[in-house]
Order: sequence, then structure tokens, then C-alpha cells
Amino acid sequence: MSDYDVIVIGGGAAGLFCAALAGQRGRRVLVIEHTSKVGRKILMSGGGRCNFTNMESGPEHFLSANPHFHKSALSRYTPWDFIALVASYGIAYHEKKLGQLFCDGKARQIVDLLLDQCAAGGVTVTTGCSVASVAGDGPFRVQTSHGAFESESLVVATGGLSIPRMGATDFGHRLAREYGLGIRPTRPALVPLIFDDADRARFVELAGISADAEVQAGGAAFRENILFTHRGLSGPAILQASSYWSAGEPVHVDLDPDGALTERLRAGRREGARARARTLVAGHLTRRLAHHWFSDGDLPDGPVGNLSEPALETLAAACRDWSVRPAGTEGYATAEVTLGGVDTDELSSRSMACRRIPGLFFIGEVVDVTGHLGGHNFQWAWASAHAAAEHV
Repeated sequence: MSDYDVIVIGGGAAGLFCAALAGQRGRRVLVIEHTSKVGRKILMSGGGRCNFTNMESGPEHFLSANPHFHKSALSRYTPWDFIALVASYGIAYHEKKLGQLFCDGKARQIVDLLLDQCAAGGVTVTTGCSVASVAGDGPFRVQTSHGAFESESLVVATGGLSIPRMGATDFGHRLAREYGLGIRPTRPALVPLIFDDADRARFVELAGISADAEVQAGGAAFRENILFTHRGLSGPAILQASSYWSAGEPVHVDLDPDGALTERLRAGRREGARARARTLVAGHLTRRLAHHWFSDGDLPDGPVGNLSEPALETLAAACRDWSVRPAGTEGYATAEVTLGGVDTDELSSRSMACRRIPGLFFIGEVVDVTGHLGGHNFQWAWASAHAAAEHV
């Protein structure tokens, strides 16, 4: 049996960063990764460029049953701390939009940074190593396909259930239950929504169309693009709203979030414009979307200057509050993250350690803290890893 001060189960963003920081504190650290290589989700993130943080990341960009839990870790390791680390490696990056930072090059640069940090801390990284069992409460005995290991501290950084083809499993949740910890209900988040059969038949011809919109679900609203797909709706605004949507509830889509189309219609009516309503709507929504809107419903058409006030209101309402009731989501196969996880009531917000088992830590996506789209989940990985690394 090999002895370490710290064993980290999971070689993703949170696990590697925690291991590196702990190693640099003089801890003897082992990382166990069950797939053939570390950082697989990092490599695929951001279209292969890794949206490694968000400059605006703060507590308001996260969901948790305890809305205060994540504040401590996030305040002690900020986006600017990780940005400084990225800059120290000479990795060029850029802001895409809304504070989202991406590598100019490849996501591989972030994985290499983490591995270099691990090497600086003398961390042992073992891949293709599956965990058969975990026992003890400090020391912990970890039985694996590569033999048995023992450590005083155990960090679980195995992620959630999203994207199983990349190796995601429920290992972390199962282990938490074995130790008697509570698990908040899990479901896919940051995930496309799918239509029911009737709506799919109605809207399939719009697949590929993107539009600026404000999407509301569960009391939250997001202004970005939506994308019609062959199965339903996607795009940044839909992915954001999916984290707040509950099955059976409607999603409200405002296709005229600035009111520009509504104002053009009103101005046309005042000025007696001869342009058809369909033409003005097409100039705002694209011709295909406008054609569908008019052919699919009972929307008033004809010269805008001839429209009655009620007709204009009907047109504006159709664009400003399109209500759709999704049949569900595309599930964990395409979800970027998992909502729910290890109950934060079980953990110290300062150290990420279990209150009843001080040597057992849970960090990253396995915990009931889920970020918005745009680099926030990576920031939670860095911040929660830093919190744990200070105390292992």
C-alpha cells in the first residue's frame, strides 16, 4: 500500500488544480483518473479553445440550494487570480463577449498549464485507474485497479453526470451516499430543450435559424441568441434558461427584446406606410421565420398603415411573448453541466471539507453549485479547488 498525504479522485479542472496547489504546499499528492487522459472536458470546452473563466463571475451567476455557500470560495480565488496564472504562462486569450475569456490557441494550453503546476508540486498523476472501493475516515484506503493507496485527506473531484461519452459517472454521488451525505436532486443543466411532436412538426422547417431574444423560465431571464434545431431550441439564451426551467412549465421567448420591431410597426401605422406587416417582420426576424409566423397563425397582414390598433397589438404580442412548453431536454448527453449534487449543508464553505468527516473534501461540479454559461463553471472549479487545497 502506497501512502500519500492527499489523494484526489478525478483528473479534471478542479481535481488537477487542487492537486497542484496542495503539492506546492508540500503535500504528497496522488491524482487518480479513471479515463485514459486527464482534462478531457477542458479539451472539448469552448469549441476547443476553453472558456477558462469569466471576468464578471460572481455569486449571482450560480445556482445552489444554499445561495450563500459559494460566496466564500469565489471571493478568495477570483477570475483575476486565474487570469494572472494564465498570463504568467504566456497564453494569449481574448474576451469573446459578456466577460467570457477564451484561449487564442487551443484548450490544450490550459491542460498543459495544470499539468505543469502539478509537476511543480511533485504530484503523481495516474490515468486509466478505476476506483473499486473507498474505506476509512482518515486515513482513507482507496482500492484501485492499480493497487491500494492510503492518505490522510481524500478529495472527490469526479464531476457530474453531463457528457457521459467523456467519462462522466455518478461515482462522486455514490461515494457521498456511502458516507451518509445528502445529495440534492440532479438533472441536466445548460442543455437544449426539445419540442413535443406537434411543435417539432410545426417548427422543423426553421432548423438552423438563429435570432436575438430574451428567454424567461423559472423567474430568470437571459438575453442572447436562440437557435432552432431539428429537435427543439438551443443557443446561449435557451441553455441559460434550461437551468431554471421545470418540466411541464412554459418558456417565454421575446423575439423583439429591444422593442425595435414594435416601434417600427407603430411608426408605420402613424405614417400610413404601404409596406406589408410581413415585410417589416421579415426585416427583423429573417424572412423564413416571418414566413412561418404568418403562415402558421392568424396574424394580421397587409399595409401597415391600414392596420388597426388591436391588429398591431396582436402582431407585437406574437413576437414579444412566444410561449412554448418543451417536452423535455436533450439530457445529460449534451448538457454542459449537472444541476444538484452533494448537499452544501454537508460541507464547510471555507474548506469544502465534510463537516462530519474533516478529511473528506468535495469540489467542482460534484457539489450542488452550478454556474451560468460562459466560464463560470470553470471559475467554480478553480475557486473550490483552491479552497480545498489550503486545508488538505
